[in-house]
Amino acid sequence: MGQKEIEIKELKPGDVKDFMASLQLFKEVFDMKDFSPPSTSYVQKLLEQQDFHVFVAIGNGKIVGALTSYVLKQYYAERPLAYIFDLAVSKDMQRRGIGTLLIEGAIRFFKEKGFDEVFVQADQAEQYAVDFYRSTKPTEEEKVIHFYYRLHQ
Repeated sequence: MGQKEIEIKELKPGDVKDFMASLQLFKEVFDMKDFSPPSTSYVQKLLEQQDFHVFVAIGNGKIVGALTSYVLKQYYAERPLAYIFDLAVSKDMQRRGIGTLLIEGAIRFFKEKGFDEVFVQADQAEQYAVDFYRSTKPTEEEKVIHFYYRLHQ
């Protein structure tokens, strides 16, 4: 299956089943052993939010890739930013351009909505992710250190 057979779709509030399938995809691709998905009612509420967007790649009627993003309002400018939080392609469909299609679909969507920019972070230790994002021809690349403050152990 090539890029031509892949459809990129933004999930809407009624697409709970597709988002649950996306969560299962994230679990498998990211090897999340102890992951327990949230309830369908929570997912429904999340999909209704204006500051959360999910894009899926569909091939042969099955979700083979997913991208989640959050909207961040700026105080330096009136146009918002989009932060890509997660992107995954099923292990058997990787290296076929599906991740690139998801990035391009998200960028096109946010550009049409008048956003200022779209950004994503990748762990330096995950060289394959860094190489992938470089291949999508970003406008620029910055080296940053990401700090976490876990609130619950």
